[in-house]
Amino acid sequence: MSSRISRLLIVALFSACAATGALAAATGKTKAKSPAKPAASTAPALVWRGDYATARGVVEDVSKAWEKSGKGRIEIQPFNTASGLDAVAMGTADIAGSARGSAGGSESDLVFLPVAYDALVMITHPSNQVSNLTIAQLHQIYFGKITNWKEVGGKDAPINLYAVASPGDGVEYSLRRLIFGRGNQPIAAPRLYVNTAKLEEAVTLDPNALGVTTLSGVASNGKVKMVSVDGTRPSVATVTSGSYVLYTPLYLVTKQNSPKAAQIEAFMAFLKTDAVKALARQHQLVPYTDAPELAEQDHARRAKILAENGIKMPAEEPAAVTGAAHQ
Repeated sequence: MSSRISRLLIVALFSACAATGALAAATGKTKAKSPAKPAASTAPALVWRGDYATARGVVEDVSKAWEKSGKGRIEIQPFNTASGLDAVAMGTADIAGSARGSAGGSESDLVFLPVAYDALVMITHPSNQVSNLTIAQLHQIYFGKITNWKEVGGKDAPINLYAVASPGDGVEYSLRRLIFGRGNQPIAAPRLYVNTAKLEEAVTLDPNALGVTTLSGVASNGKVKMVSVDGTRPSVATVTSGSYVLYTPLYLVTKQNSPKAAQIEAFMAFLKTDAVKALARQHQLVPYTDAPELAEQDHARRAKILAENGIKMPAEEPAAVTGAAHQ
């Protein structure tokens, strides 16, 4: 091989190596590294069970955010309030969801942590021409003294009152406590369902139906009609201001000395983050810590509602055990 050809081969070889190095360097500079995913938690899943109001409004989206952050997993079992409280008491669930506070008795050992406010919403069929009911009219309807829609400005047709069967259901209990002074008040509702989700489905099929659920559950449901109360429509704004008087705290309920206390504590702290509060607002909820005046005004609100129905404010019910650090 001539010396000239040898020199040409050596130059070509060095040029190829230099080009390869330059390309590698350029690629290294421009290719962004994929962000590291949070390490999956090895802790056992937290089991949540409770009412649909808390499941739809609080837990479903929050549990996804919790898992995405790598903090753990939550197993969601929505059904009703009583099933959740019983499961936590027996140790088969770690957290319960409830649209009411403690009723005392066997619930006295449970810790009720308020996380958000939701409106208690009266719903009917979209074809029903009645758009407003007063507190006094609601009292008379649930007592069975008003039984026809024409008595409240509607058509001549029976009021088919729907309710959740369990007397301890959070939504039903909270409404009855407000308009009767006690959550276990018997009412004139022959049509009973296992939870608010099933009640909502039934109302969509009955032009004469009336029942109670939550704003977070039906705000975007065009198959039912929300009824104003005393001329005020339920909304995040009217709950926050207190002008819509039928609202209730939503609670997450735990058992004292739970074996998963550290996980539960971390999850409760997660609920106070700005990202989770934004999720709550998307579901038409008012984060509990954002409206301290609602708790301060609760006694006066209840007394005013009962006075409209000619009822004296009862002695205070046993206070729920709450975690002050989470409020």
